Amino acid sequence: MTKTLGKDSTCSIARSLEVLGDTWTLLIIREAVVAHSSRFQEFREALGIAPNILAKRLALLVEEGLMERRTYREPGERSRDEYVLTEAGRSLTVVMGALAAWGRRYRPRPDSTSPRFTLEDSGKAVQLAFVTEDGDRVPPGKLTARRTADARLG
Repeated sequence: MTKTLGKDSTCSIARSLEVLGDTWTLLIIREAVVAHSSRFQEFREALGIAPNILAKRLALLVEEGLMERRTYREPGERSRDEYVLTEAGRSLTVVMGALAAWGRRYRPRPDSTSPRFTLEDSGKAVQLAFVTEDGDRVPPGKLTARRTADARLG
């Protein structure tokens, strides 16, 4: 069950943070997007997260429609669940890309790593950008944001 943040739960950012505002949740999404992790043990090993916290976060991601639980069975083993990103979960790739770019620029560290996003079929590197309807790139310093009803954003 998600929590309501602040007094303005109508804001799309607040609604998103109700699900994604926990560090572990974003790191689970990162592992699913970047490392293609889907199994409980893969998440545990990559993150060093306690099993009870991981189980809780995965249940939330399933409940919120960002992942779906699928049963698999390795030969000679019992059935287990894996957690696969849904379309809503895969769409968070842009959020992961934005966080990675911000972290590289404003939180650099020696010997750090960052995901590199590429086209699946060609391997050609891609970048995040704000673009106009005509396809012109707009630097963040030239942007302004105003509260607008979701219905008017089309």
